[in-house]
Amino acid sequence: MRALTWHGEQDVRVEDVPRPQIVNPNDAIVEITATAICGSDLHPYNDNIPGMREGDILGHEPMGEVVEVGEGVETLEAGDRVVVPFTISCGECWFCQRDLYSLCDNSNPNAEMAREVMGQSPAGLFGYSHLLGGYAGGQAEYLRVPYADVGPIKIESDLPDEQVLFLSDIFPTGYMAAENADIEDGDTVAVWGCGPVGQFTIQSAQMLGADRVIAIDRVPERLQMAREHGDAETIHFEEEDVYDTLMAMTGDRGPDACVDAVGTEAHGTGLAGVTDRAKQEVGLESDRPHVLREAITCCRKGGTLSVPGVYTGDVDGIPFGSLMNKALSVESGQTHVQRYLDPLLGKIEDGEIDPSFVVTHQEPLEKGPEMYQTFNDKDDGCIKVVLTP
Repeated sequence: MRALTWHGEQDVRVEDVPRPQIVNPNDAIVEITATAICGSDLHPYNDNIPGMREGDILGHEPMGEVVEVGEGVETLEAGDRVVVPFTISCGECWFCQRDLYSLCDNSNPNAEMAREVMGQSPAGLFGYSHLLGGYAGGQAEYLRVPYADVGPIKIESDLPDEQVLFLSDIFPTGYMAAENADIEDGDTVAVWGCGPVGQFTIQSAQMLGADRVIAIDRVPERLQMAREHGDAETIHFEEEDVYDTLMAMTGDRGPDACVDAVGTEAHGTGLAGVTDRAKQEVGLESDRPHVLREAITCCRKGGTLSVPGVYTGDVDGIPFGSLMNKALSVESGQTHVQRYLDPLLGKIEDGEIDPSFVVTHQEPLEKGPEMYQTFNDKDDGCIKVVLTP
């Protein structure tokens, strides 16, 4: 089969690889009909995720048709149309039983490797390094799905792929980010990053009762999308001082909640931005936490900081004294996707949201390497890429 494979920094190739087989009784094999490039995929693309190996198959936002199931699978059969969550979860451990699916105790076969880095292992993830299981990803013609009774959601309507595909990750991720922001009716929410996760965070914050959403980015197309589809007020961070502007917009109080939808590769400005890049280059920090610092500083006293943006290791210069003395609450984590599948599919079917609004590029899988570069460079107005094998 054809698949997108990782070969080092900014080196993604389309190659022939073996088609996956049933390994365990709870496996299913899915023939992929649509798969997306996620902002999180740019972290391994830029070699910022530990544990990648040459030839790893990328991708964690797939959907398609079940073509084979193991003898232990009870809820799926060949012919079912499914969206596959990026989190791999057993459904039975202490964490899964509490709907904390991205913290599954059983789905990462390399848990000891993760424990050495993080203290504990989160769940295994598709296409996201051997630190998180070494599972082949979904940017391919076929995908092996472990714990198939727990992960995939069946799509029994005739909604097109691009309307339901993002249940795999970015719609639940944006929704959980907004939920974690502890939004009350009338709140003002600031969202750093107007990529796909940021766009869904903006709309989800409004679904949850926010009165105002202020979106922060530097890419004109992303800011325009936030205004047109999310009814957000916007700040171009290279043209305005974010702190001063937010204070002016909120009567000097600050936003009630701040969401870091950027993560490890934040583009900082001024001396702090230059310093972060220099430290990252020489290994003094693994992530560039400019947005995290800014969000802590800008958030109102007693407010909430929500962090859906992916971080991979150590960060420097975090104003923890500000966080503590302002009594901020912090919520973070990989998304517990399975928790949100049914309710968010219902919102799509009811017409409350059409997630396809983020799609700017649809191309065949063979153009995957080109699309990675375009997405990474933010060229051609690229906000979200969907690939069809």
